[in-house]
Amino acid sequence: MQYLKAVLGYWAQPANNPVATEYDGRMIDMANAYVWAWDARPFPVFPNNREQWSDGGNYARGHWLNGRVSNRSLASVVTEICRESQLDDLDVSQLWGIVRGYVLDQVEDARAALQPLMLRYGFDAIERDGKLVFRLRDGRGAIEVLPEQFAESGDLEGDVELRREADVDMTGRVRLRFVQSGGDFDVVSEEAILPDDATHAVATSEIPLAMTRAEGRQTVERWLAEARVSRDTARFALPPSKLALGAGDVVQLPATDVGTARYRVDRVEQTDLQLIEAVRIEPGIYETTDMAEDVPALRAFAPPLPVTPVFLDLPLMTGDEVPHAPYVAVAADPWPGSVAVYRSSSDEDYELGEIIAAQSVIGRTETPLLRARPGLWDRGGDLQVRLISGELESRGAEALLNGANLAAIGDGSSGRWELLQFAEAELIAPETYLLRNRLRGQLGSDALMPEVWPEGSVFVLLDRTVTQLGLSSSERRIARHFRIGLAERGYDDPAYRHRVESFDGNGLRPYAPAHLRADPDGQGQRIRWIRRTRIDGDSWDVPEVPLGEESESYLLRVLRDGSILREVTLGLPEWTYTVGMQAQDDAQSGVRIEVAQVSARFGPGPFAGLDWGA
Repeated sequence: MQYLKAVLGYWAQPANNPVATEYDGRMIDMANAYVWAWDARPFPVFPNNREQWSDGGNYARGHWLNGRVSNRSLASVVTEICRESQLDDLDVSQLWGIVRGYVLDQVEDARAALQPLMLRYGFDAIERDGKLVFRLRDGRGAIEVLPEQFAESGDLEGDVELRREADVDMTGRVRLRFVQSGGDFDVVSEEAILPDDATHAVATSEIPLAMTRAEGRQTVERWLAEARVSRDTARFALPPSKLALGAGDVVQLPATDVGTARYRVDRVEQTDLQLIEAVRIEPGIYETTDMAEDVPALRAFAPPLPVTPVFLDLPLMTGDEVPHAPYVAVAADPWPGSVAVYRSSSDEDYELGEIIAAQSVIGRTETPLLRARPGLWDRGGDLQVRLISGELESRGAEALLNGANLAAIGDGSSGRWELLQFAEAELIAPETYLLRNRLRGQLGSDALMPEVWPEGSVFVLLDRTVTQLGLSSSERRIARHFRIGLAERGYDDPAYRHRVESFDGNGLRPYAPAHLRADPDGQGQRIRWIRRTRIDGDSWDVPEVPLGEESESYLLRVLRDGSILREVTLGLPEWTYTVGMQAQDDAQSGVRIEVAQVSARFGPGPFAGLDWGA
């Protein structure tokens, strides 16, 4: 900016650009003078993406106009604020600096509007002969005050009163919040700390200015240095002959036992003499420290595309979850950075539920998965899965037995999921894997395993990115409306997905009984089974697994062709199907006996079945 100002200002002078003698016009036609240094690379990706463009480091000292044409000189901003307040008699010739961005978000007077600029750039507003003069603080051009020039005042003890504030009143840590320029305009903070004491109080400020991090650090370092030096103040009196000395001027007082010092006049009280109050300054404070510029962090552009949400009403996995609450997994390509989940009892008046910061590993199967026995290694055909994004990895058998590589496969509905684990994941194409050596029907989901999961089934890796929803127990089995989409946009955005879901709370669901069998006895057939538990069932140190429910209860049914012939509620894991009952049910022609454990909160869980008779 200064270069252009110098060049254009020079040639605008008629003496430097005279009228041509050979043609009509001036020697240099400034109406056709153009700035050419515009780079086709988009700002701020250039210069911030150093991996793509290695010359990005030259931008801070280079001639590029990208990202700079909206900058304003400090003098022009101050002038505009003053003239908007009908103040035209001012002098900004001693102001230097660049304003990258400044926001005034409310109506206020010029003094309040100028205050953040004065704090950031370190300048004073001084009244001189009816004109408002703006002057940068630099500590130079000190006016020497000789001992014989002091006036006597009854308000002072001696010629000069020197005072120093107590260290305990000093702020030893300064923090500034501002908008970072040259990136995504994030609000960031910079801090300066005195090196000699880590227990000082913290002074935090926030200004609506855009600046680089280096400029923020320079600002807080100057503030802290000024605060440290300005503990020393001076009061002295001068005669009327020194009326030219006023607020904002720098004076050098006579040497004392600690040497000479410079002071900036802050206040002048005029009576028959001038009573002056000044604070000590050091010119070195105002010399800008050269600091390397930090490269602003840029968020990758995320187009407003729909995300892929998957709701999962799952059994207990660790035992520490909220049993009745479902889960949601979300994926997108590209990932937008964060996804919001809104919910409501109807398709209106939504409230924000969860903010999901990390995407889950979601995909679809490209080969069918046949039924397999739970509790044994499934070494059948490879399961091919294509992911939306993310990756899978192979894990050893010991890691699997400790819970690694747990995944869900289902038809996409919220309640029908089989949980499985896989030991080997082979990458065969971009985001496409073959899964081998599987453990099927984990955590009681064997009762939901079909004869085949067809091609196109939904696959979700159950890692920490899968988020449990904060639904209350009273909301079980009640339809809820959900809207899921980019957190940066409102839930009424067209990119949001609308889903209506209800959840049983499958973390409360009992497991299906195991080892159901029928043995003849003197009264008929003795039906027996073994209870399973959903809570703390992996311990080998106890004789029996915990019950996991309020009381032991089972529902037993005798069916034929799907019709219930007999239904009983039991308190023990056995039941005798007497000869009389068999005759009444015509059991010899073939029946099916099913048993489910009953939960007081969930009701009957999945049934284990046994075909008996013909």
